[in-house]
Amino acid sequence: MAIRYRRPGAKAALLPVLLTGALALAACSSGGSSTAPQSGTAAKTLVIDTSFDLKTADPGRTYEPTGLLVGKAIYETLLTFEGSDVTKPVPALAESYELSADGKVMTLKLRQGATFADGSPVTADDVVFSLNRVRDMKGTPSFLLDGVEVAKTDETTVTLTSETSNPALPYILPNPALGVLNSKVAKEHGATADTGDKAEQYLNSTSAGSGPYTIESFNVSSQVVLKANAEYWGAAKPVYDKVVIRNVEAATQKLNISRGDSQVALNLSGDQVAGIAGGLQVKKTASANVIFLLNNQNPSVSKVTSNPKFVEAVRKGVDYQGLLELAGEGSVQAPGVIPTMILGALPADQAAQRDVEGAKAALKESGISDPKVTLEYPSELTVSGLSFQPLAERIQANLKEVGITVDLAPAPVTTALDNYRNGKEEMGLWYWGPDFPDPSSYLNFLPGKLVGLRSGWEAGSDKELEASGDKAATAIGDDARKEIYTSLQTRLNEVGPFVPLIQPGQNIVTAASVTGLEFHPVWTVDVADLK
Repeated sequence: MAIRYRRPGAKAALLPVLLTGALALAACSSGGSSTAPQSGTAAKTLVIDTSFDLKTADPGRTYEPTGLLVGKAIYETLLTFEGSDVTKPVPALAESYELSADGKVMTLKLRQGATFADGSPVTADDVVFSLNRVRDMKGTPSFLLDGVEVAKTDETTVTLTSETSNPALPYILPNPALGVLNSKVAKEHGATADTGDKAEQYLNSTSAGSGPYTIESFNVSSQVVLKANAEYWGAAKPVYDKVVIRNVEAATQKLNISRGDSQVALNLSGDQVAGIAGGLQVKKTASANVIFLLNNQNPSVSKVTSNPKFVEAVRKGVDYQGLLELAGEGSVQAPGVIPTMILGALPADQAAQRDVEGAKAALKESGISDPKVTLEYPSELTVSGLSFQPLAERIQANLKEVGITVDLAPAPVTTALDNYRNGKEEMGLWYWGPDFPDPSSYLNFLPGKLVGLRSGWEAGSDKELEASGDKAATAIGDDARKEIYTSLQTRLNEVGPFVPLIQPGQNIVTAASVTGLEFHPVWTVDVADLK
């Protein structure tokens, strides 16, 4: 049967209901965070420190974490998520949606009364133009709508038709890269919705969205300043007159938040937040990044790691609790490749446990005497402030205890990525973050798929698992999808070349005056939720 969602109350506000709380302005210093009176009252400014991964403010081209954070504040999407819950998409610019029984056709009824920052109404034509632009410009986020045709049915209805069953589409549409543009304004400044589109420069200086904030200034290397959209149509009005997002390394983020120069710090490691004091608030949660080991299944790359009993020995030989101690506050063990906050994740009690004797027995069954393997990983890459080097060293020591010699081979990211992507690593230590918060993103770990091929796992290697993957890709309904994805991961843990290790913590520090913050795996923080 078709899946329908209508938000209670057709005139309900777009953004999640914000938690009430005291509002105070912490002292701000450098970085353009000073305030001036407006109409007899002091302007409210929020300063957010983060480590920039930012290329553009054009929603059709952005896919970097900082770009998505900015995009979430200035553009609105057809669907969104409430707070940190990514298991249930809810209406936004659309007031309701329906997915056909075969998962191919999604019908969205648009909310009436939504307006862009210039006061013009958000129309079905704007929606169609914006989504087609993302798909047809062939920028970084274009894959989100591969094979999806977007059409206006009437003035208040838009349909998205996929070539094949696409149950992930409701989870894709909240991505800020799919924010709806004022098409008239965008076209006046070079938007053509194809590879010749020239609107990026304009969109880097002036937002053309309907969100609670607009762009005041934008610099990809130093800071982005947002100002409240005075004409915002939604019920939850912007709390801050300005939001200053600054590019600051983690050590300085800690210093700034501690002395009151900023009110939010997004990139502190578990070790850095351990000593936080002075009335500051620390939000500790697991990130959506899963760090894992791969064992290459191509015998021409390694006769050792392609032995299934060797993989079993590795899985049983790792000290997962020891890795969590290294990762610090907020980290959790990854029970499978799907992170804990996404539909279809395995429960914590199914996570692998260390079994040194079991690892030794498996190694003996492998028939390999005194195995020696090379573990490759990116030397300078960090995930949520966590470096791969101490993890690799701990894994090396763990496996030595069961009779496996591991030679560490750190390399610059570009070199390591080349070997990883070309399936040349004997053993690799990497991480995977979701392209969108849907379990279908993790079908990449199956034989013949993207990450499977990187581990030398060719199509046809496990027909039972591959058949399960085909069923999972087209399954409709939360209950059915949860069942098939948990079953698929259980088998992947049993026979696959991957060893899920940990989800590093995402630690966000805020001033005592800031409330309403929830970590989100797609846009990190919804600025509009902060009070």
